[in-house]
Amino acid sequence: MTPGTGERARRELRAVRVRATVIAVLAVALALVAGGVALVFGLRTELSNDVRDAARDRAGEVARVIEAGRGVSTLAVSADDEEFLQVVAEDGTVVAASDNVEGRPALARLAPGGSTTVETDLDEDKFLVVAVGAKDGDRDLTVLDGRAPSGVAEATWTVTRLLLIGVPVLLVLAAAATWAAVGRTLRRVARAEAAQRRFVSDASHELRSPVAAVRQHAEVALAHPERADPDALAGTVREEAVRMQRLVDDLLLLARADESALAATRRPVDVDDLVLEEARSLRSGTDLAIDSTGVGAARVIGDSEALRRLVRNLGENAARHARARVAFALTDTGDGQVRLTVEDDGPGVPPADRKRVFDRFVRLDESRARGAGGAGLGLAIVAEVAAAHRGRAEVGEGDLGGARFVVTLPSAGE
Repeated sequence: MTPGTGERARRELRAVRVRATVIAVLAVALALVAGGVALVFGLRTELSNDVRDAARDRAGEVARVIEAGRGVSTLAVSADDEEFLQVVAEDGTVVAASDNVEGRPALARLAPGGSTTVETDLDEDKFLVVAVGAKDGDRDLTVLDGRAPSGVAEATWTVTRLLLIGVPVLLVLAAAATWAAVGRTLRRVARAEAAQRRFVSDASHELRSPVAAVRQHAEVALAHPERADPDALAGTVREEAVRMQRLVDDLLLLARADESALAATRRPVDVDDLVLEEARSLRSGTDLAIDSTGVGAARVIGDSEALRRLVRNLGENAARHARARVAFALTDTGDGQVRLTVEDDGPGVPPADRKRVFDRFVRLDESRARGAGGAGLGLAIVAEVAAAHRGRAEVGEGDLGGARFVVTLPSAGE
């Protein structure tokens, strides 16, 4: 990735981050405002209904006293500036009233069961007035109970004030959370894109080398046919073709890993058979001492071909670096895990390189030679296959003095 491309990608990701944050904040703001308005109006309506119900109950009590024939000489209210009572005849004459409206005409003209709001000098707020009918002998009376909804306004304003403070705070928190979450997501995307670019670049480089070698030998043979050795040319072409085929196979396997397609075919696999097969292959192809006495029976559920590639890559890696000896060990630990160990007596892996050795196209300094180090994908495939089977791959120092690679997989019982 060139500096210009990287800077452009960062600007694009930042623009996406800003847009996502703005959209999220606007959506949250819309939801909070709509919810806040609904809350305030709902609260106001509920509290107003409570005031109306209290006024109707009080007026009903007065009406029952009148109908019981006890009359009403005085009407008591809870607070002079928050409530009044009047008993009004059909002609509008006030028959009785609370002390705070004594001597005043009817403050409202209502039929029984009705309600309205009126202005008085008792309070700055309009009074909510409720009418209840009553019978006093042959007379039809109306009991008016008026109440100041000051508590409604106070409670509504308190909630509104809290919303005016809380909504901006929630928006700031939503913006910060969205910014952070989108940033983490985009960082993963940016890292994945950079890794993909590096992967493509490294793969192109690795494929370019054998193609260039074949082309070079072919051009020399065409330019100087009298000096060309057909057997040598065929051997070179075959060697480079095998190398390209191996590289392409590795790249295809890693592509399947990237698409989570490894271990798609799952069936019981006897890993000990795969390990013993690899041990026999190394004995027939190398002069190394191959120790497989530590291989016990172990079975996992997975893709047999992917697991065979894992075992082969570990064996070939150990044989490439071993001085004289390679040791295989396999055991079912009894706690739901199968542990495969491959050791060699080579130079080992320095502690600083023990994590990155499983990265793609990573070759340590002593393995960079074209004939010895391969493309740097073998151990990456080991890690990918292990992860696809819900396992893990690790490297440390072995008892033979070299590297010890350990792959842990769930056993078939799990």
